[in-house]
Amino acid sequence: MADCTYDCSSCGVDCSSRRAEDFLKKPHRLSKIKHVVAVVSGKGGVGKSMTCASLAVEAARRGLNVGVMDADLTGPSVPRMFGLHDRAMGSEDAILPCVTKEMGIQVMSMNLLLENEDDPVVWRGSLISGTVTQFWTDVIWQGLDILFIDMPPGTGDVPLTVFQSIPLDGAVVVTTPQDLVGMIVAKCVNMADMMNVPILGIVENMSYVKCPCCEAVINVFGQSSVDALALEHGIPCIAKMPVDPALATSADTGKLEEADTSYLREFFDGLMKELEKGSKGKDTEKKEEN
Repeated sequence: MADCTYDCSSCGVDCSSRRAEDFLKKPHRLSKIKHVVAVVSGKGGVGKSMTCASLAVEAARRGLNVGVMDADLTGPSVPRMFGLHDRAMGSEDAILPCVTKEMGIQVMSMNLLLENEDDPVVWRGSLISGTVTQFWTDVIWQGLDILFIDMPPGTGDVPLTVFQSIPLDGAVVVTTPQDLVGMIVAKCVNMADMMNVPILGIVENMSYVKCPCCEAVINVFGQSSVDALALEHGIPCIAKMPVDPALATSADTGKLEEADTSYLREFFDGLMKELEKGSKGKDTEKKEEN
């Protein structure tokens, strides 16, 4: 462009000279975060927040320092699952996340900033996106091995902001067995490809239920499609989460840290392998650049 100032930080034009790095924001100077993983879904109601929080619990059970950023500002549910009701504290230049009692999981959510938990957040997209960015730049995430970001459903303002502003190591897609959801998953995967964010795994929630009498597996919402989806999109890790009333009760009562997350054990192992593989790849790239 003839009138280009070559200062991408003050320009809103999406031109070919812009690099992905130009959009990235630095975390707070006191934050220390090893890995960042977004948990996404193409539509609401598939159990994305439950999956995100359960992954955090499984990670904490491995002895990892874990954080959860609740980026779903208009429908925040993560604090309730962990029994967090106090407001987040901070100073003029930083916010401290709330910490869960049992496992010390660091959590930042809009509900931790509101005077009343049931106050609605009636904001336009730009204000919501700006606040999510502040959850990255103004919050002190202390010594995290992994930060999970619970994204709002879809491919709108907030997912775009997170993909562009935060250096993600990858994303986990949450889906359900219905065939219709396969099309929605493709939208998430294609958006991640556009943003050069690798899809690390896919979790099929509400995949089945076990009969309490004979333990027969019942496909309540139809035959599982997660294997075919993973094969189609080249996604390395998959998990099938059952319909589990005990898990729902744990979340509703703020005791998710006590819930059974064994169904995510093998998936989490694969997830960590993919993250370490990606870290080695980045280290190699830096050496080649030098």
